[in-house]
Amino acid sequence: MTLRTGLLCLFTTAIALAAAPATAQPYPAKPIRVVVPFPAGGNADIFARAFAQKLGEAWKQIPVVDNRAGAAGIIGTQFVAKAPADGYTLLFGTTGTHTTNPAVYAKLPYDPIRDFSPVSNFADSPFLLVVHPSIPVRTLQQLVTLAKSRPGQLDYASFGTGSSAHLAGEMLRTMAGVNIIHVAYKGGPPAVNDLVGGHVSLMFNSLPAVLPLVKTDRLRALAVASAKRSPALPELPTFAESGLPGFEAGSWYGLLAPAGTPREAITKLHAETVQMLALPDIRQKLAAEGADAIGNSPEEFAAQIRRDIERWEKVARAANIARQ
Repeated sequence: MTLRTGLLCLFTTAIALAAAPATAQPYPAKPIRVVVPFPAGGNADIFARAFAQKLGEAWKQIPVVDNRAGAAGIIGTQFVAKAPADGYTLLFGTTGTHTTNPAVYAKLPYDPIRDFSPVSNFADSPFLLVVHPSIPVRTLQQLVTLAKSRPGQLDYASFGTGSSAHLAGEMLRTMAGVNIIHVAYKGGPPAVNDLVGGHVSLMFNSLPAVLPLVKTDRLRALAVASAKRSPALPELPTFAESGLPGFEAGSWYGLLAPAGTPREAITKLHAETVQMLALPDIRQKLAAEGADAIGNSPEEFAAQIRRDIERWEKVARAANIARQ
């Protein structure tokens, strides 16, 4: 028995020693998958590919960008929520996947808080409030005055029911005390087309989507929904400057991992994200898309997500917006 026990101990030790190099390999030991829950070509995809390129240059392993679009970002987000928490599957999430979807969907196949480990908010892109030039206003306060004098006569377009543009419109309606009518479209382009055509009065949209139309006077911008003015339109006031303090709306684009991902991986990913966001070419790429580099800490990003969920849930409840 003693000899048998000794041989068993030697065999067990040999197996442990053989396995040690594999388990002790520093992160990352293999390529990373970055899931974008939207089609190629949008801001989330553009920013994710910029992130992947810089991460590949730094780590000498090019990440795979995986577009898993569908169901307002739910399909790709669910995929990452259920992926192994090993640091090799990441999500390039957005305001939609983690704050407005939870606010308007009765049930989601993922929990935006419990199922994810935030890494960092990569970029923020504020909304502009734009109107058709036929609307006789040039400031937010003039719009509010006009809307109050014409209750139910002004309408606003959105990308769809429960979208961030819809919620922004409802927040304006509530905070300004105006009666404006929501018109839902199947996506941003048809909504913008009808606004340019004068079929709707106003809408919230991202800066790059409407900036060319503003600069050619086909649309008129009234305010930017961010804490500070946009460098792309420095003459345009914020909502706070226009009389609605606390009004902020837009889209953020951030990096998240499945819940339980090792802290070592989160720390290394965060450090690389902050470094790349300081690079001039990355900042220029973001600015070209109307976005600002952020790079906050995992804890700050987690707190931001919680605040945004609470804010949009209040708006959705007040407007009775719910999707199944």
